[in-house]
Amino acid sequence: MWTLGTPPLELVARAAIIYVVFFGALRLFGKREIGQFTLFDLALVLLAANALQPAVTGPDASIPGGLIVILTLFVLNRGVAILRVRSPFVRRLLEFGPTVIGRDGAWLLPTLIRQGLDLVDVEAALREHGLDAVKDMKLATLEADGSISIVAIDSVGAAGSRRRRTRSRKPI
Repeated sequence: MWTLGTPPLELVARAAIIYVVFFGALRLFGKREIGQFTLFDLALVLLAANALQPAVTGPDASIPGGLIVILTLFVLNRGVAILRVRSPFVRRLLEFGPTVIGRDGAWLLPTLIRQGLDLVDVEAALREHGLDAVKDMKLATLEADGSISIVAIDSVGAAGSRRRRTRSRKPI
């Protein structure tokens, strides 16, 4: 329980590799994955964590080994956060930009499909922003964090325009 079964540097290397691969997968599969989780998303994360655990720890099941892995992951995460703030290149590499998904009363269907959104998602976002129909929408944007922001036609240029951020959801 207290004796390492794997060399400490190997545990650090394993944790770092899995962190990079997992982060890369999230980046590759798009901002849709970082919006509001559905039951299926939660199941995916739990199963992925369970499947990756042996790859991170190898044969080591010790408490010191677990502490080394946790410390490595937190240090990597903090390092990425610092780099993201200090380096515009790293920020562009790691973060998504906003994507226009609707304009002037019409949805951009190829963009919706590419972003993994369906009409149920975006119609719900319209209602959450107080709009009755898509014709009332001037601009709809899928933000970097997976939320959908919508600007109404009558609010463009108005001093009191309302903008709400709505988390997108995958269909169940």
